Amino acid sequence: MLWVQYIDGTPMRKLADQHKISPAKIHDRLLGEMDKLPENTWVSERYCQRWSGRLNVDGKYVAIKGCNKKIPFIYGIDFLTHDIPVGMLAPSENELSFTKFFRLLKACRYPLQIVICDDAAAIRPALARYFPNARIQLCHVHYLENIRQRLQVRTLPKYQTFFSHLAHAFRREHHPAKRDAMLRGLFESWGKRDFTLKLLMIEIMSRQGELFAYNFKMDHCPHTNNLIESFNSHMQARLKSIKGFQSFHSAERWLNAWMLRRRTKPFTDCGVPFKHLNGKMSLEVTLRKNVNFPLIPGIQAPNTER
Repeated sequence: MLWVQYIDGTPMRKLADQHKISPAKIHDRLLGEMDKLPENTWVSERYCQRWSGRLNVDGKYVAIKGCNKKIPFIYGIDFLTHDIPVGMLAPSENELSFTKFFRLLKACRYPLQIVICDDAAAIRPALARYFPNARIQLCHVHYLENIRQRLQVRTLPKYQTFFSHLAHAFRREHHPAKRDAMLRGLFESWGKRDFTLKLLMIEIMSRQGELFAYNFKMDHCPHTNNLIESFNSHMQARLKSIKGFQSFHSAERWLNAWMLRRRTKPFTDCGVPFKHLNGKMSLEVTLRKNVNFPLIPGIQAPNTER
């Protein structure tokens, strides 16, 4: 199947040379093949069940002809399986878009326990509607980078020492009681003599439930969005060669193919603690027991006994 090679990075012209047909015919065949692919959410709903409930969520912006600015492809990656249960193209990262996103997750019977995300403003009310008991874990990398930019730590020396102590307090290995004492100590030693830092520390201490949600009986929960950022990097490499989509529909078609390919391409370089995933497809890991591998044109089912 041409679509697998194309999504993996083979340019259309090279495919045309390999198959000795014109680029126009290759283009038509690719569209035909991708149109016949099953919808990713349907695959999740019909075949999958064994997810961890720890979901990295992010929006990757894509260019579409006719849109004044790039729009987000919102998707989630199950942390322990690296599988992609749901992804959707949306006009913006607003509450309405995330409401639709979580509605799709609910339809797939995804056992959501916690969402790891960069910002919770639009996610929080949408999450409460469909998964009222699920928690939010803010990405530490993104959150600390926002503080770094706000305090101009990279260019001005004024808050560099403070930020170094703050970043140390955010380290995962600290016991919650120790971290709380460290944050209170920063408030006492820095916040009381600097109004900017006072407001910042009040904000941090009031948001500890979302900043350190992994401490609340949530084993194997990440505190960053590094996993989905690595998927974003892979997607960006492919989008760079495409240089934008001709329509909303063409973007949805390509992104659906991309998700299915990511779910059906065996991992080869997972490090600790995910070495056990190497050689497996993420879709293979999340399939319900005693369910046959879904028929996806161009994808060979794994040769394993379930």
